[in-house]
Formats: sequence, C-alpha cells, structure tokens
Amino acid sequence: MKPHSLRYTLIFAVLAVLTLLGGGIWFLSGHNPAAWTASVPKEAKSPAVIPQQPVQSTLPEMFSPPESEALSQRVVEYHMDVQLQADTGTLTASETLTWTHPGSKPVQELYFHLYPNAFASGNTTFMKESGGTLRGDSMPAGGYGSITLTDLRTSEGISLMQRTQYVQPDDGNINDKTLLKVHLPQPVHGGESITVRLKFEVKLPKIFARMGTAGNFVMAGQWFPKISVYEPAGRRGLKEEGWNLHQYHGTSEFYSDFGIYNVTISVPPEYKVAATGFPVRNAKVVQGRKVYQFYADDVHDFAWAASPDFVVAEKAFSAPQVPGVRIKLYLDPLHKNLQERYFQAAEAALTAFSKWYGPYPYSTLSIVVPPESGNGAGGMEYPTLITAFGATAAAPGTSLERTIIHEIGHQYFYGMVGSNEFEEAWLDESFTSYAEDRLMEQEYGVASSLPLQSSLVSSSQPLKLETWKYSGDDAYTRNVYIRGKLVLKDIERIAGAKNMDTILAAYVRKYRFKHPSTADFQKIVEKVTKQSWQTYFDRYVYGGGAPDFAVDDIKLSTKRSGSDGDGDGVQYSAVVEVSNKGTLYPDVPVKFTFSDGYTVQQYWNGEGQSTSFELAYKAPLVSAEIDPGHTILLESRHLNNFRMAELEPRTLSRWTLSVTTLLETLLGTLVW
Repeated sequence: MKPHSLRYTLIFAVLAVLTLLGGGIWFLSGHNPAAWTASVPKEAKSPAVIPQQPVQSTLPEMFSPPESEALSQRVVEYHMDVQLQADTGTLTASETLTWTHPGSKPVQELYFHLYPNAFASGNTTFMKESGGTLRGDSMPAGGYGSITLTDLRTSEGISLMQRTQYVQPDDGNINDKTLLKVHLPQPVHGGESITVRLKFEVKLPKIFARMGTAGNFVMAGQWFPKISVYEPAGRRGLKEEGWNLHQYHGTSEFYSDFGIYNVTISVPPEYKVAATGFPVRNAKVVQGRKVYQFYADDVHDFAWAASPDFVVAEKAFSAPQVPGVRIKLYLDPLHKNLQERYFQAAEAALTAFSKWYGPYPYSTLSIVVPPESGNGAGGMEYPTLITAFGATAAAPGTSLERTIIHEIGHQYFYGMVGSNEFEEAWLDESFTSYAEDRLMEQEYGVASSLPLQSSLVSSSQPLKLETWKYSGDDAYTRNVYIRGKLVLKDIERIAGAKNMDTILAAYVRKYRFKHPSTADFQKIVEKVTKQSWQTYFDRYVYGGGAPDFAVDDIKLSTKRSGSDGDGDGVQYSAVVEVSNKGTLYPDVPVKFTFSDGYTVQQYWNGEGQSTSFELAYKAPLVSAEIDPGHTILLESRHLNNFRMAELEPRTLSRWTLSVTTLLETLLGTLVW
C-alpha cells in the first residue's frame, strides 16, 4: 500500500533535500519523458539515423514523478499533451509512449487501438453492431467523429507512417479502422523497451456512446492511440504469448496494461477539467489558455472531462481501509444542491469496498455528472474517475446512489483487477453488480428482486464469451450483468455467505493489479471451499446452463379405508410428476398443498430428467410447486413450476405457455 495521503509532503521534501545537496541529480530532460521511466529495461536496438528534432511542447515544464512503490508491472508509460478546440470539438495532441516487452519472443509489430474511429461512419463494426444506439441513447444527426494519426516515429526519428496498416481480426470489416498495426524497423526482444512518438487529431463525435461532446460538455474517454495488450504465456492460462487483438465492438469495453500517465490538458480559460489521477500543480493560464497537468500510476487508462458549467466541490475522506482520498465532484448545475448525496454514496462505497476487497490505493476519486444532453457519457468507469448518469431531474431517486456505487465498484473489478473485458466481461460487470446489490441493501435498504431479474434471462449463454458473440436481443446485457450476478449469488447460496466473502476478498487481493481469468476465480472458489467446482462451472459459467423445472401432471385418486366409528374414512392419493427440461441441478424443493391448508415440502435430488412423488393424506391435494421460495436463481422460467390439481393438463399447459410468453415480453422491455 502506498501512503498516498503523504504524497505531496514527500515530493516537496525530496526536492528540497536534493536542492540543498547542490545536485543536478534531478535532471529534467526537457520534453523527453523517457528519461524518467519507472524501471530501466534494455532499450530496443534501431538502425543508426540522424536524429530529428523531437516533438516540442508549448505547455508547462515536465513533472518529475514521486518515488513510489510500484503496485503493478507498469508495462506502459504515456506522456501526452492535448489541446481542446472547443469551437470545433477537436483535440490536437502529441504522445510519447514507452512500452516494455513483457514476454520473451521477439516482436516486430506494435498494435494500437484507435477507438474514436468507431464513430467514423455508419459502416464501422461498432456502428453496425449497435445500430447507432447504446443504452437507449442514439447518435445525433451528423454526430460522426474520428482520430487521425498525423505523425509516428521512433525515438531516433525514424518515421513509421508508411509502416502502418489497419487490421480487422474479428470480422474482416475493411471499413473498421479501430485497430492499427505498426511494423517496426527492428524487433523488440523480451525485457527490452521501445519509445515511439505520435501526433494525432481527434474529431470528437456527438455523445451517445461514452465519449464526445454535448454542447460545451466534453467527455474524453478512449481518446488517444492506446497500445494493445501483449500477453505473456501463463497470463489468463495462455500457453503461448502474443498480442490480444480486438476491434471496438458494439457491446465490448476495454483491456489494457497497467502503467504511468503524465498528461497536460489545454482548454479555453473558462473551462474546468476533471481527470484520472491527481493534479501536479495548480492550473494556470498560458497564452490565453488554461493548462492542467495530471499524473497517475498503476492505472490502465486515462480519461478526462471538461465544461465551463461544472459546479466543483471537494471533500477529504478517510476510513480504516481508506488512508486518505480527496473526493471531487464535477456537477451539472441541475445537481448543484445534491452534493451531500453524491459524497455520502461515494464514502459508503469506498468504506465498504475497501473493507471487503482491500484498501483503495489512490489519492483521488473524481465524479463527473454530465448534463442531460450528455447522458450517453454517463454511468461509466475509468481509473480514479467515474461518471454518473446525466442530470435529468433535480430530485432523482436512489438510482443516483446506485450508479455511483456501481461505478466505484468498478475501481476494484476493472480498475485494480484488470480483466479482459473483450473476452471475459462478466469478471467486471457481474462482480460489480453483485457488490452493488449488497451495498445498496446494506446502506439504503433497497433489495433487488432476484427472481424477477432471473426472468429477464430468456436465453442463457456462457459467461466466458467474447462480448460480440452473444446472440439475441440484449443477450449480452442479460447474461453479463444479470445472469453472471445470479451465478455469484448461487455460489454464495451453496458455499455460504461467509465463504463467499472469503472467496471474493481472496480473489481481489491475489489478482490486484494483475489480469486474471475465469479459471483463476474458479481456483479461488475451490481453495476456499476445499472441493471441486468443475461440474458447476462447466454447466453454468463455461456453459450456458439453466434449469427449467416443471410440474407436468397431477393424478388424483381416492380410497375408502373402512368404518372408524363415525362413518366411512376416505384417503386421498396423488402422484405428482415433475421434470427438469434444462440443466441438471441438485436439491430441488417441491411444496405440496392440501385442501385443509396443510403443506409439506420434499426434495428432489435432481438426478435424471424427471421423477414422481406419491402422496397420501386425509384431504385432497390442491397444488404442487417447485422451488416455492425462488431460491434457485438460475432458473428463468418460473410459471411452469406450479400446477393446480383441478386444472386439466392441456388447459394448464396452454395457459402456462401464453402467460410465460407475455411476461417475458413485458420484462424484456425493462432491460437497458
């Protein structure tokens, strides 16, 4: 754990001592950020050339970062200068990237994600898959945007612009330019580092999907050329090392390596800026523009937002597992009077999640509230910066708190546990949704209706699936957000709440600042419970299993038992046939209700596809119901779990089918 609360004191103390020593020890290398790389790997060889003039910046002098314990491998190091031209909605920027090869095989290509190109036309993969909408927000007319690389060269000055090629490994769509391959003059060997310099321009799209502009509000998320992840053998169970390469899809989010970011942002003088990390100095006006500079380490992304309308509030917060965090609010004016609600939700989330999953390691947390017109940028997570949903009402319900809690949960499941959201998105969304539900009930008394949510999962599909391969309407959302959370709740039911707490705490602590897989999580479950979960994971995680219980038939009969002194006695018998039309599931409760109000519950071991129960009692059987408490959360079809003895089987079947279809149709409209 880094003592971030002492960060500034230590920085100035060290600088003072070095100044007294007379040094030159702190050699500021002008605008060459590679001079203070956190680690000093071998430099990749390049042919001898005449060095060209390095990219010069008109922005403030380079910030020398604090000496701090590296919590991550820090594979990448970014230094970026960006200028916002608010009148045209464009960004003009330079970037110096140092990448350290984490594997062992020689690499002669680098790959960059150019995410803004997802919005370049209606023919990109993102636009075709999404139909130009995301979470109910649609692209405004003429709202296209893109990123243009204007220069790319090695640190020695070799131009790489003619060595670039757009690639489409997922779908072969030649109109998609979200992934760029760069062929290097010389290979980079394992352990070596390479520094490249880029210049680029971004035409920001109109906001409907995470990034862009809405009036004078700017959300710069995934705005810069970001190097892809090179995975060494062993990570996420991989047998061979190599680049993890995917385009930007309509349902996918992101996957990046941890590293260091030093970013200078120039905006019009009236604009206020929120960003990942912490400011290294107060913003100041230079040549008529306001200049900010931010630094962050042990993060895998950098985002920022800007607006002249932000109402800014700050609060220092600490708790037993939160050594010191400055919470910063950047509110739309409509929510200027809701500061306390935002602070309380953030404090509750930081306190609980740090207690459950380990200390929050950063010194800042910024919360951006977009205007209503920028709602497409809301409800999103970035390292040390989250966005709430757009301000649409002056007095919103608890959805305000729920969104803040969910996105802060992502500081753990995404931010620190850096899962591959292209391929295993459930490790982020399902785990965060599980934590969100728990805290909302604990802090606000708001409990989710899990049986109702399970009814939304009309098509169960594997959780370990590339996001764009989910088939059917809203199948990605229903499986990754809902079904995955229900799987975690089911594991909790089977293993016990205390064991589940231990499982999640052990998982997050072990893979903090690493990149785990579903198999890694399974190993933690098995280690804590001391038993194999392979069958369970095969059915419900790696497979799209779901039970589908049904009461198929009830046959009644009567039998006179002779005189008992008061008249003839009658005994009623019933044979109840039940089945599971889906995936096997053990310990299935079945409740039987008789006409005199007496009930009895028995259990089916779940073996085979069907079984029958024989009952005899002094009163007739009225009904049979499978899983009356709705404890089996992985079943999505509940209406055929119940049968009245009086109804004819054919009538009941038709009734059950029609009502089930109607209910699923109605519930399907609620998913966002």
